[in-house]
Amino acid sequence: MKIGTKRVVLVTGASSGIGKDFALQLLREGYMVYGAARRVDRMGDIEAAGGVALEMDVTVDAAMTAGIERIIREQGRIDVLVNNAGYGQMGALEDVPMDMARRQLEVNLIGVARLTQLVLPHMRAQKSGRIVNISTIGGKFAGPLGGWYYVSKHALEGYSDSLRLEVRQFGIDVVVIEPGGIETEWGPIAFGSAEEYSGQGAYGPLVKAMMNSPILKRKMPPPKVITDLLLKALKSDRPRARYHGGFMAGPILFMKWLLPDRMMDLVLTRTMQ
Repeated sequence: MKIGTKRVVLVTGASSGIGKDFALQLLREGYMVYGAARRVDRMGDIEAAGGVALEMDVTVDAAMTAGIERIIREQGRIDVLVNNAGYGQMGALEDVPMDMARRQLEVNLIGVARLTQLVLPHMRAQKSGRIVNISTIGGKFAGPLGGWYYVSKHALEGYSDSLRLEVRQFGIDVVVIEPGGIETEWGPIAFGSAEEYSGQGAYGPLVKAMMNSPILKRKMPPPKVITDLLLKALKSDRPRARYHGGFMAGPILFMKWLLPDRMMDLVLTRTMQ
């Protein structure tokens, strides 16, 4: 395959939601896009738009290694890595099996770190690159019934801060995007696991309160809100370390910064009543 001149982007978790929106919009913007996910059959629209669908599970080292090798073989470079793959493991910390907790960390943190390891030598050789880690406003605060998800995203935030300081000397930028509420498949999967693990036990009333919260019945903003932040980060000569957007992102992050922990606990509790 002839090596082109377009900026080359790898987007993980590109089979649905925010990741798919990222990939399709970046193609419209003129990037050479590789969309990675386990469900290759759901990325036909990315291929139809001129992108490449990679089968990749971010918990399988061989799949990640093969994916990066293919991109370098076909394009000769990689300019942007968007670490978007992830999911939410809900349920009370007492109830969630430890193997599920480990998988949450493996997907949301270790997979990000390993894929970044594979990409960095190429970016250092280019003396340029941009790594965008998709976190959540839950990377800055933690609510009930999502402990392992919040743990993974708090860790991702710290990982990103350390990485940013290490690689800036090589002309590589690290950006974190923190979505609030967005219309994706995340919610049904996450809340379904809360009911599975904690819906009938000691934490059942808390799960019921969460499921009946008026916030969950609101129509959330589309993925485009977060895609616009990604484009802003990629087009800026000096991107910010963090961007946030989506339902309640600004107010919640402001309250977390402003309020004492006990007051923030009260605010979060009342949102579930």
